[in-house]
Amino acid sequence: MREAAVGVLGCGLMGSGIAEVAARAGHEVHVYEIDRTALEAGRDRVETSLERGVGKEKLTPRERDAAVSRISYGTDLRALSDRDLVIEAVVEDLKIKTELLRRLDAIAVPDTILASNTSSLSITEMAAAVHRTDRVIGLHFFNPVPVMRLVEIVRTIATSEHTTARVTEFALGLGKEVIVVQDRPGFLVNRLLIPFILDAVRLLEAGAASVAEIDRAMVLGCGHPMGPLTLCDFVGLDTVHRIAGIMYREYRDARYAPPPLLNRLVVMGRYGKKSGAGFFDYSGRDPVPLRI
Repeated sequence: MREAAVGVLGCGLMGSGIAEVAARAGHEVHVYEIDRTALEAGRDRVETSLERGVGKEKLTPRERDAAVSRISYGTDLRALSDRDLVIEAVVEDLKIKTELLRRLDAIAVPDTILASNTSSLSITEMAAAVHRTDRVIGLHFFNPVPVMRLVEIVRTIATSEHTTARVTEFALGLGKEVIVVQDRPGFLVNRLLIPFILDAVRLLEAGAASVAEIDRAMVLGCGHPMGPLTLCDFVGLDTVHRIAGIMYREYRDARYAPPPLLNRLVVMGRYGKKSGAGFFDYSGRDPVPLRI
């Protein structure tokens, strides 16, 4: 999918990253947000990330400027009606995602592919809500999008081979590695990752070891770049909790059940790095493990 017209629904952490990598790859991108405040925050996020790339010599000032020039922003959903591909990256709520895709289905040209960046929700349920079921697919990026190389492409039983091939070509053109998976809650990565993180929380809850010891064990003993509790803080405790709940309701497997400690931390608003504290305190220069 060369020099495609790409739409991005939502310009939060994931949407802004998707818009950035698509623009850097040469695509013309239009970003939709619900209001001007969210839109300007998203624009700032994109431009700050591109500037950081220049500072790290990952791209030149000329490449940064070219990427910025390829991205437009707006609050009118109809501006996405002529896109080759629209990638939904709004809040992880099936009703909200489905309603937006239904509205897009009604206004988009017949060939538009509708993709969702969901990390756990059913692509099949989204596809069932629109007429173009063969052109609905999951396109799951990982955070931070400009850095993480993997993309999960998620097929439903109705997704056409043509749609899969076009989206695979698009993802490869962004410099990503691709795996194609079937539509099951958690897809592939989260079906492996979420039990790993939850087991670390359970060990902490049971008093088996401290926050620092659990993380150090996996970094030094297994060669992981960061421990599971640090990773949970980076993903967001609320996000892990939400994904785990979705997977538990689907599979009824105790491995996916959110532990009581995770429930309590989320209720307290300790979501991890984005809120300033999770399993670690991020108020100082270096993260400090918290006593749980």
